[in-house]
Amino acid sequence: MTSALLRALLPDRRPRSLPSPAAPGEVVAEAVGLRVALGHRTVLDGVDVRVRAGEVLALVGPNGAGKSTLLAALAADLAPTSGEIRIGGRSVDAWSPGELALRRSVLPQAAALAFPFPVGDVVRMGRAPWAGTEREAEDETAIAAAMAATEVERFAARPFSALSGGERARVALARVLAQRTGLLLLDEPTAALDLRHQELVLRICRERAAAGDAVVVVLHDLGLAAAYADRIGVLHGGRIAADGPPSEVLDAEVLSRVYRQPVEVFPHPATGAPLVVPKRAPHTSGPNESNTDKEEQSRPS
Repeated sequence: MTSALLRALLPDRRPRSLPSPAAPGEVVAEAVGLRVALGHRTVLDGVDVRVRAGEVLALVGPNGAGKSTLLAALAADLAPTSGEIRIGGRSVDAWSPGELALRRSVLPQAAALAFPFPVGDVVRMGRAPWAGTEREAEDETAIAAAMAATEVERFAARPFSALSGGERARVALARVLAQRTGLLLLDEPTAALDLRHQELVLRICRERAAAGDAVVVVLHDLGLAAAYADRIGVLHGGRIAADGPPSEVLDAEVLSRVYRQPVEVFPHPATGAPLVVPKRAPHTSGPNESNTDKEEQSRPS
């Protein structure tokens, strides 16, 4: 896909101001008094959250808590009913679509394409916002680095539609990484992945934060959140129920209430990171132990 074609695909051809790198700890994005109503249901109600450069913020919580809605609002993909979203210190309404695309990159839950583009071209789409700017020269380097990081180089020529669900998820993440913005918003990036690639994706999040980016990631796996996030925001009933370091937020009482499932929290024996384990009744017999086996064991010898 040529640079000329990328320029043709740009939704906004007006002049764009290029972003400057954020200082460590600087607020890159924030929600202030955020309320979102979808239909007759209030999904988010009075949410305040700040996203800082150099930080991985994990959003966790039960199904329907508002995690994906909050991420979409932070991305300016979903207009709030009230409240304000700011990116780079300005209301998102003050940025043109092209300028927003230079400042935040978004990975939705599902990646779908109507046409059978090759994987390499899908990743190249992430460079579209930079077409015609001085950073267009970074295209090939950015694409190669993103594909290497997500381990998708070997099927660069395959149609995106021919990939497995996990492979599509990694290609979609490569597109986001190739975009090279200072704010990454990732909605359940590990959901379709195997154990190895779940760890790979979260290591990438940590690397991007170490390089100065702000990363917001929606996760269901509390173990991954504890291991890789600097902060965890627990959503419950459309509000932030807890926000802080994993060691403070992953509290057995709070989590048991939020998830309506009794849990226990233990420190990992090697790292000390919290491990969250559901409380389960002990098994009275093994899964392969039949009644006949029990009778044989109970007979006197």
